[in-house]
Amino acid sequence: MSDETLDEGEDGDEGPRLELSAAQFEVLAREAIAELPDDLRVHVDEILLSIEPYASEELLAEMEVADDEDLFGLYEGPPLTERSVNDAPHLPPRVRLFYGAILDECPTEEEVKHEVKVTILHEIGHHFGMDEAQLERLGYG
Repeated sequence: MSDETLDEGEDGDEGPRLELSAAQFEVLAREAIAELPDDLRVHVDEILLSIEPYASEELLAEMEVADDEDLFGLYEGPPLTERSVNDAPHLPPRVRLFYGAILDECPTEEEVKHEVKVTILHEIGHHFGMDEAQLERLGYG
């Protein structure tokens, strides 16, 4: 499924980098999601999944992501804790996974799957209304 190649890293070091297309990454992401516990996976099924190479510079600035950090995922939509039956209908929530950033940090398929699981769990936490501090305490920071 994958091709391991030597690639110039962002810091100038050469080292193995797992090269996956967006479609190959999505297959791994869906495998990782399938391995989540049933009680969590049911909530992921309600959320659209978007696979993108990297977060835009504008998004990184908006999210106040430091220059030496990457954004692996983003939850978009109102948390369940802020929804009301009186709200106007809205689009379903979405999780954006930034596969380029994940591949930059994860040299094996197993590490990619692990990071996708952690990222998905982090974003599901936002779906349930958790903030960064709460997610950090749970180990999903």
